[in-house]
Amino acid sequence: MNPGKVYLIGAGPGDPGLLTIKGRDCLARADVIIYDYLANPVLLGYARPEAERIYVGKSCGKHSLPQDEINQLLADKAAAGLNVARLKGGDPYVFGRGGEEASLLHQQNIPFEVVPGVTAGFAAAAYAGIPLTHRDITTSVALLTGHERPERKLSSLDWQKLATGLGTLIFYMGMTNLKLISEKLIEHGRAADTPVAVVQWATLPRQKTLTGRLDEIAEQVAKAKIEPPAVIIIGEVVRYREELRWYDNLPLFGRRFLITRPRAQAASFVALLQAQGAETICIPTIEIAPPDDWQPCDQALGQLGDYDGLILTSANAVDALFDRMSVLGLDLRALAGVKIIAVGPKTAKSIETRGLKPDLIPSDYRAEGVVDELLARGVSGKRYLYPHTAISRSLIPDCLNAAGALVDAPIIYRTLAPQDKQEMIRHLLESGELDAICFSSSSTFDNLHAMFGDELHQLQGETAFFSIGPLTSASIRKRGFEVALEPQSWTLDALVEAMVEYYPNP
Repeated sequence: MNPGKVYLIGAGPGDPGLLTIKGRDCLARADVIIYDYLANPVLLGYARPEAERIYVGKSCGKHSLPQDEINQLLADKAAAGLNVARLKGGDPYVFGRGGEEASLLHQQNIPFEVVPGVTAGFAAAAYAGIPLTHRDITTSVALLTGHERPERKLSSLDWQKLATGLGTLIFYMGMTNLKLISEKLIEHGRAADTPVAVVQWATLPRQKTLTGRLDEIAEQVAKAKIEPPAVIIIGEVVRYREELRWYDNLPLFGRRFLITRPRAQAASFVALLQAQGAETICIPTIEIAPPDDWQPCDQALGQLGDYDGLILTSANAVDALFDRMSVLGLDLRALAGVKIIAVGPKTAKSIETRGLKPDLIPSDYRAEGVVDELLARGVSGKRYLYPHTAISRSLIPDCLNAAGALVDAPIIYRTLAPQDKQEMIRHLLESGELDAICFSSSSTFDNLHAMFGDELHQLQGETAFFSIGPLTSASIRKRGFEVALEPQSWTLDALVEAMVEYYPNP
């Protein structure tokens, strides 16, 4: 059997957007993903569903698997003919022990490839607003580890040269030895008032940056309780931070939101929030399932050409419709001559991804808006197909049928409450770690309430409830809760804009 190949991939410092395109493509092809503590688990979403995932994370004092066993695991998986993605925080060859892994693979004749990543020191500086070099201050940078083997105790570093011969110093894994590092540099000639920045959780919305003098920084860090993972940046370039900081000036920086949409539909919402600096936690309170019986839907789809209009009121309905058409061997030609009505811009966009443009998008993005627009155009004698979820209101078929239309309304999907999310949400609420929960439909709130019942009133604490629109807000208020925010326009873009206005500038 020919061996597979190992890809040593730098996952970057935390922000999933900093993964390289090549790294993403290697993940997508891999049979096995072996990943670290500092590799953002969001990146596992690029892997194939059937790919094996193995966590080998190491944090301070806690090793799920010793390094030599990790090395051999890579070799064994590849020797079995599998393509292996070794996902490592930062860059594999910058304090990532990638060299040790590659050496063993070389010794055992296992093919490997290194995919560089954005190293934490460079990213921490950029996201903290610190240029590591500046023509007016320094043209040299040193990358150093502040956590060598215990028996060496940093003794191998040339403190004299570090103190006086180099401009910017970046220490990885140096938090435990920060006091010693500071003392050694001052002892060998670095000025006591040299500015220092300590950047914790760099590039993530939980990023914290503390600045101070070299002779005071260890005490300040202890007082602020800043712990690993963190990068220490020492040098005059740190003075530029107040002028050049950008990341922690984003309007939603430091805010944490729970997203309750189904994971497949949450990506665009998450991207909008992260662009504003927010941290998002996706725990869906609804899951999409097929109908109990496909027969009514299949019967309607078998006569698509007989309908005057097709009414679609959600992206889920769009996906379910076209997926079922594919199962039945139907393509876009089956919709020839059928007018397509989309309830709003998000539904319209989903339709457009299928190669069609809606004929009608009402200005009121609700069922009421669909009814008003169609009645204004006349529906008597016309036939409409309205594939919907099992919990949809009957407003559209009731009103159109009453006006002389014939509406077939088969159930094309169901929304269910997940069975394994309650404890995760309980922990977030009890710990007070959430600024708000965002509800994009009535069912996302109703299912959350069903998980906890009246206990939700006690669990909510200071967590705000944000609603996408009036129907969702009505469901929230019906249970006795306050809606802290509802946008004027009932779209995710409008909700994010309203959230930015809701919070004061950081």
